[in-house]
Amino acid sequence: MSDAPKIPQTEPRYSATFDKNTAAEIRRAAATGIYDIRGAGAKRKLPHFDDLLFLGASISRYPLEGYREKCGTDVILGNRFAKKPIHLKTPVTIAGMSFGALSGPAKEALGRGASAVGTSTTTGDGGMTPEERGQSSILVYQYLPSRYGMNPDDLRKADAIEVVIGQGAKPGGGGMLLGQKISDRVAKMRCLPKGVDQRSACRHPDWTGPDDLEIKIAEIREITDWEKPIYVKVGATRPYFDVALAVKAGADVVVLDGMQGGTAATQEVFIEHVGIPILAAIRPAVQALQDLGMHRKVQLIVSGGIRNGADVAKALALGADAVAIGTAALIALGDNDPHLEAEYNKLGTTAGAYDDWHEGKDPAGITTQDPELMKRVDPVKAGRRLANYLSVLTMEAQVIARACGKSHLHNLEPEDLVALTLEASAMAKVPLAGTNWIPGVTQF
Repeated sequence: MSDAPKIPQTEPRYSATFDKNTAAEIRRAAATGIYDIRGAGAKRKLPHFDDLLFLGASISRYPLEGYREKCGTDVILGNRFAKKPIHLKTPVTIAGMSFGALSGPAKEALGRGASAVGTSTTTGDGGMTPEERGQSSILVYQYLPSRYGMNPDDLRKADAIEVVIGQGAKPGGGGMLLGQKISDRVAKMRCLPKGVDQRSACRHPDWTGPDDLEIKIAEIREITDWEKPIYVKVGATRPYFDVALAVKAGADVVVLDGMQGGTAATQEVFIEHVGIPILAAIRPAVQALQDLGMHRKVQLIVSGGIRNGADVAKALALGADAVAIGTAALIALGDNDPHLEAEYNKLGTTAGAYDDWHEGKDPAGITTQDPELMKRVDPVKAGRRLANYLSVLTMEAQVIARACGKSHLHNLEPEDLVALTLEASAMAKVPLAGTNWIPGVTQF
């Protein structure tokens, strides 16, 4: 035996550039020759609302007593031109998620949950289902580039129209609905062949710029007798210019969706590498509205990664009028629930990470068209879960607003916030905590 001293072994180190996931994706691409498709939103860590903190009231500010002093939560959307603007009891709305991407019972549950707390839900691509219209007290109808399921009668049945230009998970790209989710009913609603993959268009077929958008909005107003608020939805890329052009085209409401926003299916390279975080998009959007003298006159709804009442309050403090949730709503309904862990394992994943919604095998029965899996969704119980969650979001936002001395959620303002990181400070244009410094705005 050698008497040479043993040299301690260091732990193996993976490359920061070519980590396990990157290497696995290279091997998958080399083996298949196709790009990866998945659902959900960006999984990389991004500057987000967690990087902001509220400055609660103390001596220099006077807090409100929760048991005796009111804090309003309602919001009116679409009072610029519409004869019948929408009045919501809470500024938390349900984002557009299509029938096709979601099951019929899941869409019904969304309507039930939103109606129970006095807010709106949104159709998504593929048209309006009777269940969703029947259970939604306030329903926003999405008018998308694909025109799947679109007809003037449903435009008139809706309470508002949302013209979708882009989505946060895939700005500049169209959606996907693979053949395994195109059932007889989905095919009939979308005028598509059953079982054949479809890809939604990335732009509207009948306009190429903001002047054409103005004409289209006027056309929709005529079809709906100027009753319905017209929303314009854009993915977060160039928020200042996109919001300004939407306002000039005649929008009553602008919806701004950050890259944390989910999707039913698109290329992963889109989800992770196109668009900007919602935290970086809100202040330029608000600035555009302010420069046009339209802040609070044209309402701003923001979405993309809203999870709790603190996120809601922070979005409103930065200048939004309301928020929209998608992924969080699906989790509230029961998607990615740990009690289905064994079934997620059989699909090669785990609860909380399942994102192959496009395959139509969701054990929760939410992102599928499989008749047996859909039976697992009880629309009444799932709707009640969503209503509970929406109520909690609203109450949490109220708690924060009262702590800041505000009698309404819309009285929250950037002055109530500080940032924990340089990036968040620069994006949100609020001071770095413990200083008066905003990078790029004030002198250090």
